[in-house]
Amino acid sequence: MSKQLNRRDFIKKSLGAAGLVTLVASPLALFSRARASDGSPPEATARGTGRAWSMVIDLKKCEGCVTIDSPPQCTQACIAGHYVPKGQEWIQVFEVDMPGGGSYFMPTPCFHCEAAPCVNVCPVAATYHTDEGIVLIDQMRCIGCRFCMAACPYQRRFFNWGEPDIPPEALFAVYSPETQVPAIKGTVMKCDFCPDMLRKGSLPYCVTGCPMKALYMGDLTEDKATNGVDVVRLSTFLDQGNAYRYKEDLGTQPRVWFLPGHGQDFGRLPDDKRPFQPPQWAWGGDGYDYKLDVFPWGKDK
Repeated sequence: MSKQLNRRDFIKKSLGAAGLVTLVASPLALFSRARASDGSPPEATARGTGRAWSMVIDLKKCEGCVTIDSPPQCTQACIAGHYVPKGQEWIQVFEVDMPGGGSYFMPTPCFHCEAAPCVNVCPVAATYHTDEGIVLIDQMRCIGCRFCMAACPYQRRFFNWGEPDIPPEALFAVYSPETQVPAIKGTVMKCDFCPDMLRKGSLPYCVTGCPMKALYMGDLTEDKATNGVDVVRLSTFLDQGNAYRYKEDLGTQPRVWFLPGHGQDFGRLPDDKRPFQPPQWAWGGDGYDYKLDVFPWGKDK
């Protein structure tokens, strides 16, 4: 695949001049393997010419930003771009213990599951799928029951218990479920894959913010993905990279794939002792620090 096609041209070419094309309103069938059992490439996961957005995280490139002595820049870019309330990490980076010793870093956005438990349990339809397969929350409909948080097996949702700790400029934004700005007390928030940016031909904040280019935004229908520098054939990239989906055995059909690794492309060894830097917020006072009671994987930061 030629590298002369930049990320803006790639996304605009995928979207077409008319913008995002609506999918047929039926469940999208994600491919469970990079290739079918007969070795053929996977079929498109959306009918017609509709988009089917997904993400690939290459853990060979992800080293938790410890090699640049910085907090994870994917998290920082998300916080700055979305005015994420202080203490919430919509794409959270965990340090995970490896079975043979050592560790690796694992960025975790919302997994935008095709069979999303959160969507199924919401009593007021505040959590829903878009035609492109992205899971969004309409905070104007959210009643704060937190059923979705209990149902999510990845623990990737956050609740505003009090007035969200956000910068003053966020209060002047026109609210949309696609941006979740400004944050609203008593509602749930999470990673949204930045659909407003995709429509404009831009990549999500986390993808552009990653200095190691470990995050790829992909379209399963077009079978392409980009990290802002390289454009790859998505099915081949997953197949050759031995891609996997976290907790795939639960049947949630997550739209995020991982390529195994421990940051070796940037010289990180599994037993690297360089400290992990927590994310930072440029606003707020002594706001609450959101923390999972039990991390679903790896070691507690």
